[in-house]
Amino acid sequence: MLDIQTFDARAGGNVLYKAFAHPLAAEKTAALAERLRAAGGLAVYDPDGVADALWALNPAMPPAAEVYVHDVEQIGVMRAGVAARALVDLAGSRAATLLVAAFDAGRIVARIGPQVPVGMTVVTLDEARLPDAMLSNPRRYLDRLNFATNYAFFRDTGEESGLHTRIVTANYWAGYGAGAVRLWLRLFAGDGSVLAEWEEPVAAGAAGVAIDSRAVRARFGLPAFEGQLFVHAIGVAGHDVVKYALDTYGTGAERSLSCTHDANAWPSDRYAGMPAPKPTERVVLWLQNSHAAAIPAGTVTLDRMGAGQPVALGEDVAPYASVALDVAGMLPGVQWPAQIELRAGRHVVRPRYEVTEGGRSRIAHLNVERADLKPDPGIRTLSNLLGRGFLLPFPVLPRDRFRSIVLPTPMAERQASLPVRLEVFDCEGRLVGERFLGNLARDHDVAVDLAAFEVEEGHAELVYDFRDGGEADGWLHCLVRYESRVSAHAAESSFGAHIYNTAMTYRDEPQSYSGPPPGLSTRLFLKLGMGERRSFACVIYPASAGWHARSSTTLVLHDSGGAVIAERPLSIACSGSAMVWPHERFGEALVEQAGALGYVIIRDATCRLFGYHGLMDGEGAFSLDHMFGF
Repeated sequence: MLDIQTFDARAGGNVLYKAFAHPLAAEKTAALAERLRAAGGLAVYDPDGVADALWALNPAMPPAAEVYVHDVEQIGVMRAGVAARALVDLAGSRAATLLVAAFDAGRIVARIGPQVPVGMTVVTLDEARLPDAMLSNPRRYLDRLNFATNYAFFRDTGEESGLHTRIVTANYWAGYGAGAVRLWLRLFAGDGSVLAEWEEPVAAGAAGVAIDSRAVRARFGLPAFEGQLFVHAIGVAGHDVVKYALDTYGTGAERSLSCTHDANAWPSDRYAGMPAPKPTERVVLWLQNSHAAAIPAGTVTLDRMGAGQPVALGEDVAPYASVALDVAGMLPGVQWPAQIELRAGRHVVRPRYEVTEGGRSRIAHLNVERADLKPDPGIRTLSNLLGRGFLLPFPVLPRDRFRSIVLPTPMAERQASLPVRLEVFDCEGRLVGERFLGNLARDHDVAVDLAAFEVEEGHAELVYDFRDGGEADGWLHCLVRYESRVSAHAAESSFGAHIYNTAMTYRDEPQSYSGPPPGLSTRLFLKLGMGERRSFACVIYPASAGWHARSSTTLVLHDSGGAVIAERPLSIACSGSAMVWPHERFGEALVEQAGALGYVIIRDATCRLFGYHGLMDGEGAFSLDHMFGF
């Protein structure tokens, strides 16, 4: 496993990790490493404890002969494979070069000047900085806004009849005061080589943004590719996360259609929420290396969730390369509704999987399996103040056209049990049925078809239920699968539980997009359609305790430049839901006026809504995943 610190649920992302892992910074670090290797013996001053991550992510770095620290308690601790020494001992070093492992290191170099032997060359990580023109805040290199980056699965298999990908988002940074925003993009081929590198200007204001693989392929004269796109947003404000929806769509005889959420920008050791294949399916894990360091053979494993019998990938994965792993080939005999756990050793950001059945494919994402969580006995005591506490809402699509299936998924390393109950509501918030699913074991295979509840349309929620014991940590997840009754198409999504719409708070719940809890407002992004594929959203008003009887929601239609061209009211019953079709709510003329990059913001200042969105055509193809907000 890579010795790196990435995401911390309390402090947010580790900016230094992003500074090391940026592909352009990795190239500059490799050039610096070549210089250091040629110079001979290397001493390192590691003021902030970053040496292990620096060496892990940059395999070209030469071995360190000596490592120095100023913290007395860190003397003797292993850093970059060497026992750390006291900084005051640096004066006796015979190394030719001292690397100060820090950015913006001028003051540090000046401070340790008396300790540096005469004739020793001093270099710093400032030689591996991104150019100032690529920084949102050039005055402070490790400002999180300088590394608003993310990856996207990106594929284009052919123009006549093939699969294509399209990233869709909006310039939400403008709402936080950003001026000129632009995107720096690098496209990696399946073998990790660079296919293209370019910048895309983003229109001023809250303009829509789209990057289509067909346009990229035509622009650079590229062959078919299956790789990944690195996205760096420059000139941003407010948000250091690049959020997007990723559509995979077919042309010609290829009728596949799917939608998946943005990648999680932080590598994890484990991921979960990937289904084992049915006998009629092929499930492929797209393993995409996020770093300049190769993934050694034996590092990546797949296992049936809870089995404890991981099977290792027996080959190296090159830097930035993409490998398609056939789940059945690695885990023969493991079938739906069993679940697959991926151990990736912090080498990849949130990976994707692809399910192929009946000549059509769909892509969805795995979720981060938390290593820092332990059971929280306080969750059992929430009912007096926070009602049902943690809820996991998801749609029940119209029963005459779809099957809706839910599979609870363990999503933390120490989750040994899932004590859960399923509750089903109609669109007006009436509870129409419930079922205690049990105190599920980690290796359970309980998938529930919601047709048994005979609700025509609405939503369902998973909640904790301790009647048979069990433990909870608040990180309750599930996979929801939707199968068309009129075509061979299906879609699936996965997400986790939160506390919704209560006056009281518990730790960081109900979560807010900005500021401390409680999060009691909504700003969800809904893209518009693509030709005959119309966009839709299922918007849910979950409530852990009693809240407003109905929502005071507004649908705000924006054109491609971000200008508001129409608004429509939407009232959703507490614990209810509503289907939103932009072409029905606003009319065909206004949707056409909004343009190809137009979008809808679902806004509510009175309650926290949750939603799922997708596309649907007249032939039964559809996509669906959870929405994002900002």
